[in-house]
Amino acid sequence: MSDKILDPIAREDITGLVLAGGRGSRMGGVDKGLQHHRGLPLALHALQRLQPQVGPAMISANRNLPVYAAMGVPVWPDSIDGYAGPLAGLLTGMQHAGTPWLVTVPCDTPEFPKDFVERLAATALEQGADIAMVATHEGGQLRSQPVFCLLRTCLIASLLAFLQAGERKFDKWTAQHRVVEVVFDEAQAFFNANTADELQQLQA
Repeated sequence: MSDKILDPIAREDITGLVLAGGRGSRMGGVDKGLQHHRGLPLALHALQRLQPQVGPAMISANRNLPVYAAMGVPVWPDSIDGYAGPLAGLLTGMQHAGTPWLVTVPCDTPEFPKDFVERLAATALEQGADIAMVATHEGGQLRSQPVFCLLRTCLIASLLAFLQAGERKFDKWTAQHRVVEVVFDEAQAFFNANTADELQQLQA
C-alpha cells in the first residue's frame, strides 16, 4: 500500500502577521516598523513581501495605529498590556485570524525569502508539526529564528494560559508543542535591523 500524498496547506488557509508592536528600545525608543528602508517603512516592506505568500494579512502594532492602518490591512494592538514581547503579538494574531494557520514575520527584516512560508508549510505538514520555525547557520552554529514561525491557530488556549501565568519566553512556550526547525541556507536574508547601525547596514 502506497503512502498517502498529503495535500499542501493552501495559501488562503494561512494568515500572515507582521510583528511591529515592540518598544524599539535598541533603536532609541522609536517605532521601528516606521523607520525607512529604501524610501518605505520597514513594516511596509515586510508586509509587501509577505502578502503574496499568504491569504489574509494583518499587522500587530501598539503605537501610531493610523499610520499602520494606511498600509491597507487590519492593525491590532496587543490584548495584553505592557509590551509583553513577540508572544503577545502572536496571541493577538491568533485571536483575529480566521484561518487554521498563522505565520509571523518581524517588521525589521525586510529581505526574508519569497518562498519561506511555502517551505515552512511543507515541512510542518510532512512532519505533523504544530509549529514550524526558521533556523539558520550563524558562526558555525544552527540558530532558530522563532519570530519567523508558522503555527496552528488552535494553540491559542495554550498560549493564553502561558502568558497569563506571567511567562514571556518564546522558546519555552514552543517547547510545549510539536516543533520542527526548517533550515534556510540564506542566513543573510534574515538579517534584522535592531539598532540604527544595523539599519544603516541594511541600506548598504
